[in-house]
Amino acid sequence: MPGLRTTRPSQQSGWKKLISSHSNNNKAAVTVSLVAILLGACTGGDGSSLPPRLPPESIGPNFSEIQASIIEPNCATTGCHLGAAAPQGLRLDSANSYGMLVGVASSEASSILRVAPGNPNNSYLIQKLEGTASVGAQMPLGAPALEQAAIDVIRQWISDGAIDDRVPSSNPIRLTSLSPIPGSTLSTAPANIVAMFDRELDVSTVNAMTFLLESSGGDATFDDGNETTIDASAISANPTTATFDLAGVSLANDTYRVRLLGSGASIVMDLDANALDGEYSGTFPSGDGEQGGDFEATFSLDVPGSGATLDELQASVFTPSCGFSGCHSGPTGGGLPAGLNLSSADASFANLVGVASLQQPALSRVAAGDPDNSYLVQKVEGTAASGSRMPLGGGALDQALIDDLREWISNGANR
Repeated sequence: MPGLRTTRPSQQSGWKKLISSHSNNNKAAVTVSLVAILLGACTGGDGSSLPPRLPPESIGPNFSEIQASIIEPNCATTGCHLGAAAPQGLRLDSANSYGMLVGVASSEASSILRVAPGNPNNSYLIQKLEGTASVGAQMPLGAPALEQAAIDVIRQWISDGAIDDRVPSSNPIRLTSLSPIPGSTLSTAPANIVAMFDRELDVSTVNAMTFLLESSGGDATFDDGNETTIDASAISANPTTATFDLAGVSLANDTYRVRLLGSGASIVMDLDANALDGEYSGTFPSGDGEQGGDFEATFSLDVPGSGATLDELQASVFTPSCGFSGCHSGPTGGGLPAGLNLSSADASFANLVGVASLQQPALSRVAAGDPDNSYLVQKVEGTAASGSRMPLGGGALDQALIDDLREWISNGANR
């Protein structure tokens, strides 16, 4: 990721004179040579190794120019703050950068906003660029630091209120981006869910009734009644960004659905009381051109090395201890024990996960993500309100095997 570098002291001092002469109320552009901004490795102090001088570029303290001339070439690059694997989920491409920065708490230092309008010293972006942040390395990582003159342009933009100077959409309010990326599979749990919009939100309409997260119950579907609502540690919004905070929330390996509502009694609205145009067909922005309509998208979590799989549990627990002839051998039906078919991994999944116990109908045999309220765990631990401890007539399972069952359920009871 190339850093911003000036090539001669005279150029750098010229930069500083221009920046220092720029007042908070003067939005005139700072004229900067493309040579001073983008040149990679020039060594000739007398200018002998410089290429022909390019026409000057104007980089004013406004978001559109900062994004195009500083953030895009230095940060929103492959392997850095771009795409689903962006560090800390911070995507800085043009569709996401403003919404991910302004008024959004840093995931590394949650007490500090990435960009605090009017307050550059307490903006985490500035601290990271200047190397004064309390966490992590100076940015850009693995590249030369930005020249202070370039950082000062960003400072001035923040001092002026961190305004988005791009032309607002004339369409109904729509989502322009979601993080995690819809359809993506994550190897680490996200710190938050962030939705970005193309018009200014009525932030009072973004809450637990309009911004929702559900787990599928381990089957990647959301229409069979075994879904679980995930409660946020906090839900917040600034003018163009809504954040579903997952700090302290444990997410199991599963498929998750994000919903922002544009229809019904409680909906996301803009400042003119227009409903969210939310329908999502796989590309952003959302919507069908008319206000009203829910946004829905999914992502999956697959954290490696997170305990035994169902196939492994079938081999170590269900086949030798449960799914043999005369016990839980099938066919599936209403009578026990045979009706609870545990003779194969597929049968065990179908008969356990999200299926109500016949003895205790208020409990699922396996409640994905909740081993304590899974009747299977209660039966093998001997704490169930009905019947005997399982396996019936045999020795209790080793605690290590029960722990494997618990971990599988905690991780989403996935097939």
